[in-house]
Amino acid sequence: MHGETVERLREAFKQRKDKQCAIMLDTKGPEIRTGLLKDHKAINLKKGQDLEITTDYTFEGDSNKIACSYKSLPTSVKEGAQILIADGSLVCKVKKIIENGVIVEVLNDANIGEKKNMNLPGVIVDLPTITEKDEDDLVNFGLKHGVDMIAASFIRKASDVEYIRDVLGPRGAHIQIISKIENQEGLQNYEEILEASDGIMVARGDLGMEIPLQKVFIAQKWMIRKANLAAKPIITATQMMESMIKNPRPTRAEVSDIANSVLDGTDCVMLSGETANGDYPLQAVEIMAQTCAEAELCFDRYSNFQTLKKLTKHETPEEAIASSAVQISQELAIRVIICLTESGKTARYLSKYRPDATIFAVSVDEHTIKGLCIARGVRCLRVPSFQGTDSLIDYAIKCAKDLSGIGTGDSVLVIHGTQDGNPEQSNLLKIIQV
Repeated sequence: MHGETVERLREAFKQRKDKQCAIMLDTKGPEIRTGLLKDHKAINLKKGQDLEITTDYTFEGDSNKIACSYKSLPTSVKEGAQILIADGSLVCKVKKIIENGVIVEVLNDANIGEKKNMNLPGVIVDLPTITEKDEDDLVNFGLKHGVDMIAASFIRKASDVEYIRDVLGPRGAHIQIISKIENQEGLQNYEEILEASDGIMVARGDLGMEIPLQKVFIAQKWMIRKANLAAKPIITATQMMESMIKNPRPTRAEVSDIANSVLDGTDCVMLSGETANGDYPLQAVEIMAQTCAEAELCFDRYSNFQTLKKLTKHETPEEAIASSAVQISQELAIRVIICLTESGKTARYLSKYRPDATIFAVSVDEHTIKGLCIARGVRCLRVPSFQGTDSLIDYAIKCAKDLSGIGTGDSVLVIHGTQDGNPEQSNLLKIIQV
């Protein structure tokens, strides 16, 4: 099924040559689940009752005892700790540790089916980040179908990212790894994970199960700011318009959540169940896009630029050129910045400072163009070679006139190298009148 989806996407790309779109593969990651139930029937649990959770996964559960797939449960949790089951619809408190499990107190009435997810808030779980299924998906689906990015679930440390790079090998060296931060350990090691990753995803659904709910928004803002400073794209995801799975309109709170993510500085917002199995997928995309566009109009770019400049301790020459271009574009009200880039680095530095101007990244590399799809404010143009810088700039200006509405007499900023064929040595910044 997923392979057929990729093929349909490829066909859609062919019909829309002016649109750039990347394909991301989301790994399943490690998970803890409850076991099977007797006769496969859901069980009713009452507030205040005791429930035994056993690590014998062959046990078929009932309302007094259920199985759990996590063998290290008795050694991982402590008395008084919470256990969340079925996306938090069942909350339990550990009363007693036993040899092959735990005894918990049920804190709310619930009707629970079998094989439901289980979260252990604040616990460092003894599970591999990449499962055998994940490795199979990376190699036999990701590499086979030529995906552009991997959304790596439950990344907890930088070595997890490096392990995925090893699994992808030379054939997948171009694939960007977007690390999903979904638990306390990932948050604690966030800065090293950010350095090792190509981008970050704030996965609020699982994160809200692993840390106190009232701290999720703080974690989101902190992660976005850190990613902005590192000039790495960050995606805000999960439960953004959850109500649209069944309803044709989102709640006001959901729309505000999207807008605030944009104002926080996120590069992308992502839909999940709303488009995967919702009744109104097209409307969800339309409303999200409209909300993002409206929020962009309210984004204080000048203050954001000043803050990032102040917090950036060590600028590279490439970043200095990019930040100077953004500053000039603000002062002269220039609406287009064109950069020639091989790896995408210059375009990402420009995106970091969030100019009012549209960034047109010109590259010969298809992988670079796909990777820049999640960089905020960047539009990509593919060219056959970097030979003939002046003609490339002329082509980019022509495209900018068609796509961004600039006209004769307007000015554009251009960043490129002094040598044809070596665009990454971006040491030349100039203003050109159209």
